[in-house]
Amino acid sequence: MSGDMAGSNNYLLEVEDLKTYFPVKRGVLRRTVGYIKAVDGISFAIKAGQTLGLVGESGCGKTTVVRSIVRLAPTRAGRVIFEQRDVLSAGKDELRRLRREIGLVFQDSYSSLNPRMTVGAIVGEPLKVHGEIRGSEITERIAELLSKVGLSSEHINRYPHEFSGGQRQRIGVARALVLEPKLVICDEPVSALDVSIQSQILNLLKDLQEELGLTLLFIAHDLAVVRFFCDVVAVMYMGRIVELAEVDQLYRNPLHPYTRALISAVPQAGPGLQRPKNSFGTHAVRGG
Repeated sequence: MSGDMAGSNNYLLEVEDLKTYFPVKRGVLRRTVGYIKAVDGISFAIKAGQTLGLVGESGCGKTTVVRSIVRLAPTRAGRVIFEQRDVLSAGKDELRRLRREIGLVFQDSYSSLNPRMTVGAIVGEPLKVHGEIRGSEITERIAELLSKVGLSSEHINRYPHEFSGGQRQRIGVARALVLEPKLVICDEPVSALDVSIQSQILNLLKDLQEELGLTLLFIAHDLAVVRFFCDVVAVMYMGRIVELAEVDQLYRNPLHPYTRALISAVPQAGPGLQRPKNSFGTHAVRGG
């Protein structure tokens, strides 16, 4: 990341040379013999109101990036700046305040919701933890959010198993928005859903972004989804970002062979459509 980017006030979130390594231990004494470089020096920045898509195959380190940004995974080096505040060096109280401004939507809409809690308790839990509002105001806030995500206040006393996958993801979106965050991180929020339901959730997120002025970090492995949803795309491969560009530019002229391989995997509308092969041994899109 360039120096002018790191110092710009136009960016809500800045990640600079982030590294997250996990030790490999062996032997009776469990000595560290090496490291798995899950995230190996990545940099990107997101402007307020923008959607940045972080794409790559499973295991490339996308989710570890998310966990590192919110300090759920130990980082080895780098900087994470949110609204000119350093997340990685923040103390306990400051980190608590920062986390109020960052919402998370998870991939698995079932395991991310406590099956023993009602929808009202799940969505309202962040309000109680952070002490934002109490009593009847919590119920009113929950009902308002459920309405925004396409559910009803009648669902407050139901449990997660009573809902479909798409409805559970709407509950997850409501929970992510309950503290009125400025940044929402979506970790493959539609990959486990049917195609028709995917479009509903994506349209919901777009509408909420426009209505609430949200900034989104959208994690995905499907470039067709990213093309519809994102402004800027960062392509991740083996713990590193290999290409970063605006979405239209990336599709018109992908520069890295891995990016071309990802784009070539997007299904084509029409029989008999083929593309020339690239160095990865799959069909590739020509640049330009």
